[in-house]
Amino acid sequence: MTHREQLVRPVDSVDTVVSRMRVLEAGLPARDGVAVFNRVYLAVTEAVDRRIDAGRFPDATAATTLDVRFAERYLAAVEAPAGERRPPACWRPLIQFRRHPGVRPLQFALAGINAHIGHDLALAVVDACRTLGCEPADLEDEFERVGDLLVSLEERIREDLMPGPDLLQIADPLTHLLGSFSLERARDAAWAAARALWALRRLPDLAGEFTDRLDAAAGFAGRMLLTPLPV
Repeated sequence: MTHREQLVRPVDSVDTVVSRMRVLEAGLPARDGVAVFNRVYLAVTEAVDRRIDAGRFPDATAATTLDVRFAERYLAAVEAPAGERRPPACWRPLIQFRRHPGVRPLQFALAGINAHIGHDLALAVVDACRTLGCEPADLEDEFERVGDLLVSLEERIREDLMPGPDLLQIADPLTHLLGSFSLERARDAAWAAARALWALRRLPDLAGEFTDRLDAAAGFAGRMLLTPLPV
């Protein structure tokens, strides 16, 4: 059974997802690559939870379902090494390089975003549609609102993990890595991929091949983002 055929552990609320992320954070060293990504993703997930509780989403059930299914994909991947399941290809570079001394915190964060947006988000939309019995178009408003919060993840990374302006020179390879990834473009690609997967849902062989290609492409990009850099 491949990872796309495995059902992730069901959760009932964003609070449950947040609790699992906090447990994960408590058990990891601060410099661990998964911990670096988990911190920024936890902050964004908490923000989504607050907005849902405050009635900022027109359809709270749809927003909760999408956010939870999205987070489940990440949690299933990073919890997989402790069990018998192999994580998706998109997450393997981060898990393999998580303690590499030549990889900077910003790279870990970008690799996590790449895996989660570049692969997990499209599958989470399909998961949510199946859960709710709806079409992707019915979730577009929630997708956009959650996506706007994801953009804040990129902003938080810049604030928390970027070196000072006197340290990040134009010749620094990190400058080029930062310029090679766009969260907004990744989000747009995820929406297109979700619609394609939904259209292919009655063609399981094609849907499986498409998913595998999406996973492999995100894994390749993640490995490039985690290229060890000189200090």
